[in-house]
Amino acid sequence: MDPCSFVRIVIRNLAFKFSANGSSPPTNCYCKIKLKNFATQIVDVAYSTDNEINQGNDQVQACFSFKKQDFDNLIEKCNGKANGLKIELYSGRKANRVCGFGFGSGKLIGSVTVSLDSKGIDNNWGCIVLQNGWVRVGDRTSNASQNHKPVQLHLNVRVEPDPRFVFEFDGEPECSPQVFQVNGNIRQAVFTCKFNLKNSGDRNMTSSISKPKNSGKQKPVKERKGWSVTIHDLSGSPVAMASMVTPFVPSHGSDDVRRSNPGAWLILRPGQNTWKPWGRLEAWKESNSDHLGYRFELLPEVQTPVIAGTDPITLSNSTISCKQGGKFSIDIGNGGSPVITPSGSFDSGSGSWTGSEMGWGLMYQGFVMSCKVCGGGGCDSKPEVEIGVQYVTCTEDAAAFVALAAAVDLSVDACQSFCKKLRKELRCDGE
Repeated sequence: MDPCSFVRIVIRNLAFKFSANGSSPPTNCYCKIKLKNFATQIVDVAYSTDNEINQGNDQVQACFSFKKQDFDNLIEKCNGKANGLKIELYSGRKANRVCGFGFGSGKLIGSVTVSLDSKGIDNNWGCIVLQNGWVRVGDRTSNASQNHKPVQLHLNVRVEPDPRFVFEFDGEPECSPQVFQVNGNIRQAVFTCKFNLKNSGDRNMTSSISKPKNSGKQKPVKERKGWSVTIHDLSGSPVAMASMVTPFVPSHGSDDVRRSNPGAWLILRPGQNTWKPWGRLEAWKESNSDHLGYRFELLPEVQTPVIAGTDPITLSNSTISCKQGGKFSIDIGNGGSPVITPSGSFDSGSGSWTGSEMGWGLMYQGFVMSCKVCGGGGCDSKPEVEIGVQYVTCTEDAAAFVALAAAVDLSVDACQSFCKKLRKELRCDGE
């Protein structure tokens, strides 16, 4: 089945300058990048003393993703540039942010609005450049004369095709559902899931630590362990697995799993008649919050001997609301070229990697995958998975991301407070 049409608005090469003689530029500046129905994104902006901007630095500084039809609908509602992409320039330091989003506390210098267009967008060829170069700050029009304007902003704004394969679970992962590939109104079964409990559930165990006979009754130890989801293709062959390898246990004096002792899953792929680890997902309940914290790491030492011995590479580290659900995402925040630093390392936007890891890191650039999970608010959780087409070259590639999505969804249940009882599908018989 063909992939679904998605597009991304990508903002690169932000810089500012003061063109008036005698102007003293502020030491620090940042931009708030706004688009209707999206969270405001905040990025640092460098001061430039030259008209030339290094176009070789292709790092993405902000990005907004759409289904192609949703993007077309947005353009139809935009009656003029005032409803387009708005970029506000502020002096001062931005406030602390979480996952690239937040609110600054500086002084507004001015703003630029870039109109949106989708003409020529196609999954099979290039992008549309909406703006590239220096623009006046303060006016709504980005193509007005730049004469006698003391502040100018450089930006590169493009609309790029971003085709993705989309998969939907036909039920909750613990109910062993089918997984469908979807494109519009077309649905085609491609995988089946098999959920398994091994001596698990919401389990009370007696501590194995020996105590004196007169020490009294031993306190039961609670844990959730032994969960696994195996992904099969339509022929019945296993093509991926998510296996809980570190039990989810409450922290001392609490009923919640904490960051200091997270539960963990291994995402495995078949190879040479055995299972080979591909990634590791850790999850916990954030303190004083209803959010699930998570971290997903690649395990490069088992992927290729060229980089054997390197540390795991973090591709995603964020939170999801346990009640309302949210989106798990792997979106490497730069373009095709890494940002080389004097020390020989580079920052991908999701983690800093050393030069020895560069070959491995470049395997994942831009949007990789995302997964919507429902949370524990009472609705049935049927994860929806989007995967960038460049990362699906075989059935096992897609299955690994589907297994990861199942692990993320089940982690919401595994991190539920131990003072509450899990659903029957997640408990052993008789519990």
